[in-house]
Amino acid sequence: MILVDHFLVAMPHVEDPNFSQSVIYICEHSEKGAMGIMINKPIGLTLGELLNYVDISCKSPKDSQLEVVAGGPMQQESGFILHPTEEVWQTTLHINEHIAVTSSRDILEAIALGQGPQHILPALGYCSWGAGELEQGIFDNLWLCVPAATPLIFDSPFQERWQAAASLIGVNLYQISSDVGRA
Repeated sequence: MILVDHFLVAMPHVEDPNFSQSVIYICEHSEKGAMGIMINKPIGLTLGELLNYVDISCKSPKDSQLEVVAGGPMQQESGFILHPTEEVWQTTLHINEHIAVTSSRDILEAIALGQGPQHILPALGYCSWGAGELEQGIFDNLWLCVPAATPLIFDSPFQERWQAAASLIGVNLYQISSDVGRA
């Protein structure tokens, strides 16, 4: 099963601090591996502060106050913007007809001028799995797979996203057992 445009929701027993109570939006998935952006762990940095760090002056008050999330443990110095597919930037990857991810400077410059996408989620870093690793993690009961919902990415409060993602398929993570059974 290809999991592009799905959420990976960490099961309650996952203790790895990188992934505990995380929600990861899967951007790419094939037999060669997978890549995703964590969407629910703010890092205490605003987009305005991040833009200043890369020498871009933010003139958009609304966007300058957006919180940046930890996209994952890989290349944490690299920035990614999840956004609607309304425009194409230099490095845009269309995930579906509604959501794309871009990592080029041109989108940051447009956002700073108030000319970027209407909805954005800025992230530093990403999550990555080699061939078969994600599937093994799912088999080992580390992840719950949920079809993605765009409003959860852009509109839900960060602290509610973990349970909200699981609720999309009727799961209450606070009532789930960490024991794995096999028939």
